[in-house]
Order: sequence, then C-alpha cells, then structure tokens
Amino acid sequence: MQPAGGGHVGHATIGIASKRGNTDPSGMNTTPLRLLAAGLLAFASTAAYAAKDADLGQTLGKPAATDDLNRQELGKQWVVAKGEWQIAEGAIKGQELAKDKHAAVLTYARKNTDSAIQFSFKLDGTKGFHLSYNKSRGHLFRVIVSDRGVTISLDKDKKNPKSKPVKLASSPKKFEPGEWHTMRVTVEGERVSVQADNGLKLSAKHASLKQPKPNYRFVMRDASLLLDDLKIWEIK
Repeated sequence: MQPAGGGHVGHATIGIASKRGNTDPSGMNTTPLRLLAAGLLAFASTAAYAAKDADLGQTLGKPAATDDLNRQELGKQWVVAKGEWQIAEGAIKGQELAKDKHAAVLTYARKNTDSAIQFSFKLDGTKGFHLSYNKSRGHLFRVIVSDRGVTISLDKDKKNPKSKPVKLASSPKKFEPGEWHTMRVTVEGERVSVQADNGLKLSAKHASLKQPKPNYRFVMRDASLLLDDLKIWEIK
C-alpha cells in the first residue's frame, strides 16, 4: 500500500518537470535559448559552406593548371561540343540549345590519369550537371550533380547492347540553386572521391577507372549553369 497521496504527488511532480524542460539554478527555463542557439549555429554553418572558390581543407600543393576566367573569351583549352557556352561576368555560362537535340557539352582539353579537379559552380536555372570522364574511345564514368545530391556512375559500354550504367555511390547532400558552391573530384588509381563545401564526401572504387583519360567534360540540360575558379592538380 502506498502512503496516502504519495503516488499522486509523485506523478504530478514528474509531469511539471517535463513541461518546464531544462532549467538553470535560478529556475529559468533554458530550452528556448538552447533551441535558438542551435538554429543560429546551423544557419551560420550553412552560410559558411555555400561559397565560391571555398577552402575544402586539403592542401594539394601548386595546381598544374588554373583558370579564373577573368577575360572576354573562353580560351583554347575550352572546347564547345554542344550548346552555348560563353564568358559572362567573369564566369562560364552554359545552356542547352534546342536545335542540338542534345545536352550542352563543354570540354576542358587536358589529358589526365590521376588528378584532382576543383571548380566553383552555380545552378542558375538548370537542376544539375555531369562532370564526365572519357576513356581513349568512349565514355568511362561521371559525377552526376543535382540540387538533391551527387551520384558517381559508371557509364554503359555502347559497344555492348546489354551494358547498362552502374551506380557506384551516392549522397543526398543538397546544393541550393542560385548559390555558388565549390567541388573537388579526385581520381587516383581505381578510386574516385568527391567533396564539396556543403559537407559532402563521397567515394567509389572500380578497376576500370585506372586508365588514361583525354579530358574533362561538363554536361548539362536546360539553362543555365555557371562555372568558375578552375584548378587541376596532377597526382603522382
């Protein structure tokens, strides 16, 4: 048998404590303050991540190639395969052309095997783009970037009718449209790694990645995509 009124008082006390939440020694409810501080910290972190030419925290030494695009013309390293690509306000602006009946494609003509490429990008109308790597003949793999996340995908072999793309890895980290972001893609041997200023870190491994590649290709649909602050490192 419980003491008269004891059980009832105990339960009532617990109920009141749960409504008060966290309190300091003076009895002040600190829960709203804690929630506000957490919200401000999250906002500050997001604002710090979305950045143009951001520091991704890993030093790779002096780049083998750079391009800040502070000029009027694309330059000989950039080759337009499809779509419209031009310099606009110190960045490359690309968009698909309906007459092409094909995604817009811009190539940076530099041979590579093991390398890291870093660039700033803004989804300025388009919902995403691909950073595509070819082999000597045909497609090899691509990093698929959208406002909803990133996927690393092995391309299908066009010579084999039964071949299909193979998803190697994916992450749901989002990229806000209309904001500048920074991304780095590193290929070393059989491994490809992707990191970005929104905290994304993604990697995958496949034996076919270990081979020479003739260039870097940016592929996008609709309009428009902005690119800037290109850096490339050779990994030896």
